[in-house]
Order: sequence, then C-alpha cells, then structure tokens
Amino acid sequence: MNRSSSSATTPASPSFGALSISAPHPYPSVFHQFPRPVLLLAMLLMAAGMLVPAFAPDVAAQDDAGTGAQQVYVVPIQGTIEPGISSFLDRSLDEAAEAGAVYVVLDINTPGGRLDTVLQMRDMILNSPVPVVAYVNREAFSAGALITIASDEIYMAPAGVFGAATPVLGGTGETADEKTVSAVRSTFRATAEEKGRDPAIAEAMVDPAVAIDGLDTATTLLTLTTEQALEWDYADGVAADIPAVLASLGVADATVTTMTLSPIEHFVRWITDPVFASLLITGGLFLIIADALFAGFGVAALAGVASLGLFFWGHLLAGLAGWEDLVLIALGIVLIGVEIFVIPGFGIAGIAGLVALAGGLILSMTGRGIGNFEVTDEVIRAGWVVAISLGLVAAAVIGFSILAPRLTGNSTRAHRGFSWLALAATVDDGNQRTLRKEPAKPGWVVRMTGGQGVLERGDLHMPDGPDQGPGTGPDAHRRH
Repeated sequence: MNRSSSSATTPASPSFGALSISAPHPYPSVFHQFPRPVLLLAMLLMAAGMLVPAFAPDVAAQDDAGTGAQQVYVVPIQGTIEPGISSFLDRSLDEAAEAGAVYVVLDINTPGGRLDTVLQMRDMILNSPVPVVAYVNREAFSAGALITIASDEIYMAPAGVFGAATPVLGGTGETADEKTVSAVRSTFRATAEEKGRDPAIAEAMVDPAVAIDGLDTATTLLTLTTEQALEWDYADGVAADIPAVLASLGVADATVTTMTLSPIEHFVRWITDPVFASLLITGGLFLIIADALFAGFGVAALAGVASLGLFFWGHLLAGLAGWEDLVLIALGIVLIGVEIFVIPGFGIAGIAGLVALAGGLILSMTGRGIGNFEVTDEVIRAGWVVAISLGLVAAAVIGFSILAPRLTGNSTRAHRGFSWLALAATVDDGNQRTLRKEPAKPGWVVRMTGGQGVLERGDLHMPDGPDQGPGTGPDAHRRH
C-alpha cells in the first residue's frame, strides 16, 4: 500500500523516545530560537536588575504639632520584629541625629521576632548618639525585651509587661539548644550591664534556670509587670501615652516627629515574612517548571521569574540577600533545566541543581554567606520554608500532570498520570504508529500557562531508526 502524497510530504515531528511534540505555534516566538536554560538565566538576571532600585525612596516624617525648639522623634516598633523593622529603625536614628533631636522614643508593642534582626537593632540603639527611650506600650516580649533593656530609659504603660525572651526554633517552636540559649543570655546580661541594670534579672528573662529571690523561681521564665519593673529599677516611670512620656522627660513642648514606614520598608516586611516568602518560591518555581515541561516559554514562565525576582529583591533590600545568592539560584535552575531537557534522568546535574537552588534560597533568607555559614535557628527556619516550598512544587507538578490530560481533552487511559508528562523509555510497536493529519488543539490550561503545543505519548509518527527491523518502518508500506 502506498502512502498518499499528503502523508509523504508531511514533516515528521521531532520525538524523544516515546514522547513527541505536536501542534507548533504558527507564529514562532523569537524566544524559541534560544535554548530554554539560556533564556531562563537571562530573564532571571534581567528581572533582578530591573527590580533593584538605585536607591530606596524615603518617606518624609510626619510632624505633629509642637511649639518648642527641641526635636523628639517617635519610632513605632509594632508587630513581629523582622528585617524591615531593622532598616526602619536605622533610618529613623540617622534622621534624628541629623535633625539634632534630644530624644528618640521607641513606641514598643511586639511579641518578638528574629534573633539576628534584634541583635542588629540592639547595636543601633547602643551606638545611637541620640538618647533612646523605650516606651513599653503594653507588651515587649522576647526580642522586644532586648531593645527595651538596651534603651537609655524605660517607661511602661499601665498593665504593661516585658520579658520571656528564651530563644526558640522557628520551625518547631521548641527551645533552642544550650549553646544558643547561653549566647542570648550573655547578650542580655552584657546589655543590662551597659545600661546599669541588674544583669541577673536580664538573664532570668532568657534562662528559666536563673532564679531571682522574691521575683521568680528556677522553673519559670521571668516576665516583669509594670509594678515589678518599677520596684526592681527596670522602669523609670509609668505613662499612659506618648505625651505623658514626653512630660516625664521634660520635653512636653518639643516638636514631635512620628516616623512611618516607607513603601519600600512596607514591601520588605511583607516579602520577608516566611509565609509569603514560601508562596513566592513555590509559585515561581512551579510556573517556570510547568511552562517548560508543557512546551512553551511564555506568560507562565515570565510570571514565575517575576515571582522569584520579587523574593530576591525584598531580601536584597532587607540586607539578607547578596548577588552570590542570585548566582546560586540561577545556577540551580539552569542545572535542573539541563537535567530535564539535555540529559534526561536524575543524575549529577539534577542533584547539583537542587542543592544550588536550595542553598541560594536559604542564604538569601538568612543573610549568611558561603564563607561564614553555620547552622542557626534562622538557618533551620529558612531550611523548613525552602523544603516545604520545594515539596509543594513537586506535588503541584505531579498533580498538574495527572489533571492536565483531562482538562486539555486527552482523557484516554493512555494519557493519564505522570507518564503523560515525563520522558518515557518505551517505544510503541511500529505497526501501531499513525500520522495525525490534524494535531489536537491545546486545551485552555496549556494555552493559559503559555504552552504552544501538546506533549503526547505514542500518538505521532516516529522516523525510521537503525534499530527498526524490516517491515516495521514507514517505507515498508511501499514494498507491499
């Protein structure tokens, strides 16, 4: 039987084993002229370069009514302490010093936060040329207790409390190891000594083994109430609000400047939140992988690169990420792409890519460098975030590979499951090969994610090869 002329002139579709690519876009994009790993690396670097501003815009401080020549700056420390708050405090202290302020008042109400961040804030307060006053506006737990003790004077609101500062592991909430507890306890002690306060009380806030007669026992962490703080010289007074604090300081008529977070600082607080950071990582990687595996490099991949770019930009502005971290992330994605598209399998390139990707993400979230890397509470927490994110990406890709055939119209049994997506090692019997004159139209999911074709197994004609026996190739039909 002879093949028709239309069949003879139809170009064979490129194939890999039993997986073929059909339905090419009638207007190929210029992006398809380059290898996907090269495009992905270029777009990742371009996105990071476009997102990183030459300078962060400052927001003018809001001046409250005041008639005195003296200047007082009020800096709210509200909510969880994380990198965005650190940069905000640094900017506020600098502006107060430049303005010749007589006091900086920290309006504190926080449950605590990151240890590395609060250590930076402690150093800023201790090194400030402007006297710093802590106003415990109800609560200053954990990290908030350290910046309170580091201040030159402490005022508390009625029914205020501060203390309970033992370090915990971010991933599990369990108390940190003895080495970390000892280091934090020594930091609290040194800070209290610097400010002329009882160091034992500061230590008791960190380590329950430290007991203060008449104040706490050896089985509880110390938390001071307003009355206790006054009695044990850990507070200089009680104040119902900021004006009452200023009156106690003798600057009731001073011009008060209340600092506010700039848009960039709001953004940094948002991006560096562990939950949102994990969403950016998960969404970015999934969109890039899905777009690549489903034969398109379009909207989905661009959205994925933008998601990772936002993650990196926020952590760069927070002072946590560096360009070496971006190089590791990009290298990891390229190696994984090489493993998928160049040398299918799961070997050295894939493993190295996962290690580089995870390492770059962890370093970006912790401010650590390769040279000074050590396992800390923040590294463990970042490791959990990255591990969960990568696990969610893997689960999403597997789930999408199972659901996509149904959504795109290929719901036969042969097209279901993860094998529809992965490169297969099996080859169909030659007598069962057929040439589809009209490739199936991609479903809406493929089109929405930027795919320009459909990946299918065994549906398209495969060209003759050296291993095909007589009577099995397409030319065999001509001999009958």
